[in-house]
Amino acid sequence: MLQSKKDIEEVLQKQRREAEENDAKRRAEEHGLPYLDLISAKAPTEIQAMILVPEAEAKKALLAALQIARKKLVVAVFDPNLKETEELLKKLQAAHEVSVNICSKTSLANAWSYYQYVVPEKEIAGKVDINEQTLNNLKEKIKSLENLNAEIAGFSSPYLSQILEIILSGAIALGASDIHLEPAEEHGVLRLRIDGLLHTAYDRFNPLMYKSIVTRIKLLSNLKLNISNEPQDGRFTIGLTDRNIEIRTSIIPSDYGETVVLRLLDPTSLKVNLEELGWRTDDLAIVDEEIKKPNGLILNTGPTGSGKTTTLYAFLRKVFKPEMKIITVEDPIEYHLPGISQTQVEPAAGYTFASGLRSILRQDPNVILVGEIRDKETADIAMNASLTGHLVFSTLHTNDAVGAIPRLIDLGVATNILGPSLSLVIAQRLVRVLCPACKAKIVPDDELKNKIQTFLKGLPARVNTSVYADYTIYESRGCDACGHIGYKGRTSIFELFAVDDVIEAAIYRNPTEMDLKKLAKENQMVTMQEDGVLKVLGGKTSFAEIERLTGTIGWGT
Repeated sequence: MLQSKKDIEEVLQKQRREAEENDAKRRAEEHGLPYLDLISAKAPTEIQAMILVPEAEAKKALLAALQIARKKLVVAVFDPNLKETEELLKKLQAAHEVSVNICSKTSLANAWSYYQYVVPEKEIAGKVDINEQTLNNLKEKIKSLENLNAEIAGFSSPYLSQILEIILSGAIALGASDIHLEPAEEHGVLRLRIDGLLHTAYDRFNPLMYKSIVTRIKLLSNLKLNISNEPQDGRFTIGLTDRNIEIRTSIIPSDYGETVVLRLLDPTSLKVNLEELGWRTDDLAIVDEEIKKPNGLILNTGPTGSGKTTTLYAFLRKVFKPEMKIITVEDPIEYHLPGISQTQVEPAAGYTFASGLRSILRQDPNVILVGEIRDKETADIAMNASLTGHLVFSTLHTNDAVGAIPRLIDLGVATNILGPSLSLVIAQRLVRVLCPACKAKIVPDDELKNKIQTFLKGLPARVNTSVYADYTIYESRGCDACGHIGYKGRTSIFELFAVDDVIEAAIYRNPTEMDLKKLAKENQMVTMQEDGVLKVLGGKTSFAEIERLTGTIGWGT
C-alpha cells in the first residue's frame, strides 16, 4: 500500500531521531559518562539551574544546566572535549560539584527552549511583583467575567507569560477564591470560583498559550518544568503594597495536558471577627459561653470549603490574650494570626497532626487548634488534652453536627472519654449573599405565608422570632455591581449541638444518629436549614440558595 508523503516524512523523522540518540549513547559510552534523553526520559529541568548559565554561553558550549541541589549541579553536554564546553565546565566546577551527562543536539534544543521563561533572579524567589498601577487599572476594567473574557481575548503582547498577570489580577478584582485552568481537546479553559461556584471566564486558549501559562505557573511555584505526567504542588506569593496574597498551586496530569488549580489566600477576604460570620444572637451567646471555658473540645464540621477554618480562626482571635499561650497545627497554614504560634504538618518529616499535637502539649499551651481530626490517635490526644485543662478547637468531616458523635465512635474513640471531653459541635455551610444593589423583592403567596408562619411557630423558644414578624423576601437578579451574578459575598449558616449532661449520658450508651437528633431537638437545636430560612426572612439570601446547599426545605414537617 502506497504511503503518503506525510507518512514517509514521519517515518524518516523517527529514524533520524533514533539514529541521533543512538549516536549520543555511543559517545557517552566512549567518554564513560551517563547518557540522557531530555525529551523522552524523566530528566527534570529546573529554572534555578538554568539561570546559572546565560543562554548565549550555553548554546556556544552546547551545554544545558538541568538541576541543582546545594553545591551539586547536573548538566548535559553534546561533547565534553569541545573547547567551549571545557572552558564552561571549568568555570562551573569552580563553584559547584558538576555531574556531566551526554545528550543529543535535539535534547539540548529542547532544554534551551525553557530559557524563554527565565526572568531576573529576584522574580524566581516565589514572589511575584504585579505592578500596582496595572492591577488598579485592571480592577477598573474588570467588573464582570465578561470584562475578563474581553481582556484575555484582546491580549496581543509577544510575552505570553504576561497573560498570567491578567488572570491573577482579574481573579483578585472579582474576589475569586480559586483559579482553575483546564485543558480540553482543542482549547484550554479558565474558570474562577466566586462565592463557592465555578464560572467560565475564558474557553479559547490555544495550546501554545495554555502551555505557556502552565509553564509560567510552574516556574513561579518552583516546580519541575518538563515533568507533565505526575502531580506537583507548590506555592508563590503576589506582593502588593498593602498585603501579600499567598497562592497555593496544584497541578495534575489529564488527557489533554495539565490541569492547574490556584488557591488564592487574600488576607482582606478573611473575616476574623466572630460577629462578622453571620451568627444569630442566640447562637452567638452559646458560642461565647463555650469558648470562655478554660477547657473542652469544640468541633466544627462540614465539607471542604464550608468556612470551618475561618470560624476557628475567629475563635482564636476572640479568646486571645497576651498572657495566654495559643498554638496551632495546621495543613496548611492558611492565614497568619498575630500573637499565635502556628505550625504546619510535614508528613515527610514525620510531623503529623498526632505527633504535632503531642509536641504542642509539651509547650504548656492554654488553647490548641488542630487543623483536622482524621484518625483515632489524633482524636484520642485531642480528647485527653481537653480533659486535662486545655481548650481545644478542631474540625471533622461530617454532614451535620450530630453526625460527629458516630463518626468519632467509628474512629475508635471510647465513649467514656468522648462524652466528658466534648463541649460543642458546630456544623456550617457558606451561602451566597444577595447583591444589595439589584436584589428584587418578591411577594409571597398565601401558601408560602402559611408555611413561613408554621415554620416560625415551630422554632425553639431561644430564637427571637419577633424580629422576623415583618419579613421581606428577595430573589437574585444581576447587575454591574455583582458582575451580573446576582450575589456578592457569602455568609455562614450554622447549627449548634451542645453537649449537656443528658447528651453526655446518651453518648455512654453508643446511641444511633436518630437518637441523637431527637435529643438535639429537645435541647433546642436549630438546624442549618432553619438558620438558612431565617437568613432568607432577614433579606440576606434566597430560598434557592438555601435549597442548593441543604436540600428541599421541610418547613418543620
